[in-house]
Amino acid sequence: MGEFDLIERYFKRPVNRAVLGVGDDCALLQPSPGTQLAISCDMLVEGRHFLSTTDPFKLGHKALAVNLSDLAACGARPLAFTLALALPRAIDSWLAPFSQGLLALADAHGCELIGGDTTQGPLNICITVFGEVPVVKGRSQALLRSGAQVGDDLYVSGTVGDARLALEVFRGTVSLPAPVFDAARLRLEQPTPRVALGLALRGIATAAIDVSDGLLGDLGHILKQSGVGATVDTEVAINLIASYAECTGARGQFNTEIKAEQWLGWALAGGDDYELLFTAPAAARTLVAAAADISQTPVTRIGHIGLEHGLRLVDGDGQYVPNTYSSFDHFA
Repeated sequence: MGEFDLIERYFKRPVNRAVLGVGDDCALLQPSPGTQLAISCDMLVEGRHFLSTTDPFKLGHKALAVNLSDLAACGARPLAFTLALALPRAIDSWLAPFSQGLLALADAHGCELIGGDTTQGPLNICITVFGEVPVVKGRSQALLRSGAQVGDDLYVSGTVGDARLALEVFRGTVSLPAPVFDAARLRLEQPTPRVALGLALRGIATAAIDVSDGLLGDLGHILKQSGVGATVDTEVAINLIASYAECTGARGQFNTEIKAEQWLGWALAGGDDYELLFTAPAAARTLVAAAADISQTPVTRIGHIGLEHGLRLVDGDGQYVPNTYSSFDHFA
């Protein structure tokens, strides 16, 4: 199968929102009047971001999902994306499910594939995604990392730590009952981008970021760019791991005991969650609840923003908890 046959068979589709898509030297996008383009790029490398045994359908889904998650954190509506794909070999049995998983998620969000590149080499998937955010009276409605204010509540969507739990099973450090592992593995391999929540939070959230490298590490970006500090309730955070209560109540099913410190570390620094971490004024709690309801996405208040710079962890009684947790860094 040649390069252009590969593109024609798996990735060329008619476009609806773009002016020109796959098949020319450049794609052409026409944003809606009164909007700005939001652009993000993410790369997935075999052995670094995913295992060689990952189901190609789920890998196609995740490759786009991690990019849509960036748009969600900006409050941007997905518009289109490009795909750069390096493959050791062009094999139908891999390409067919990969493209199906990729394009199924794209269709679900109205995000069109409009171009890219293919080459032979170690498996590497790079997607650039384009979205749009409204500009109202000359002011962008994009959610940024730099808007957190003293007194704001701190929220996270969905659950965190489950993807890291699945990774620990793959590493052989933890053993889980099959149903618990299957649920955690789904979070690792097929995350849900919180696009609807990001859109619903426009005009409500003061700052936002998606949780990719770990909750505390990504929170650090908000704190730095906003010039504020934060306090996080660890008792709330540890219960954000979907399987925590079930697993701690059935220790006999494990061949490795999981300590509370490990659970907390996975929740606070596990990464690969692709949930939204955001701030909003305390007076907007009803509006945040409405945004969660409209988007059908659960959100949990896990702390608050303060004037004193830095990050403080406390337990359920407000007592200080040492912060020994490091989020993922490719070059650390």
